[in-house]
Amino acid sequence: QVRLVESGGGLVQAGGSLKLSCKAGRTDSSNAMGWFRQAPEKEREFVAAISWIGGTTVYADSVKGRFTISRGNPGNTIYLQMNSLKTEDTAVYYCAARMVSYSNRRATYKARDEYNSWGQGTQVTVSS
Repeated sequence: QVRLVESGGGLVQAGGSLKLSCKAGRTDSSNAMGWFRQAPEKEREFVAAISWIGGTTVYADSVKGRFTISRGNPGNTIYLQMNSLKTEDTAVYYCAARMVSYSNRRATYKARDEYNSWGQGTQVTVSS
């Protein structure tokens, strides 16, 4: 497992933007990473994921075209740029990671149980 620390959440008006960051505790780990979110009284749901190498990305339909996941350099930090925010995007956003083999370096993962490391979460509130 790897320690993950999220930042960048906050309060924004509908139509606005926020950028979340997630830093993994190690720079030498081969991690595919992702973002999930959980609204009050709802299950944690997939938002976006990025592969360890190659920049392969995948998005939930609800955020496609509005959110962008990316990886920094070195690659132990990922970002989630959120544009055109809607009130229904209000949730606690969690970063997740899992180690992958070199043969799976371009794979992305959308299921919660495919990840074994989670951050503490950061609150995103979108007001109308």
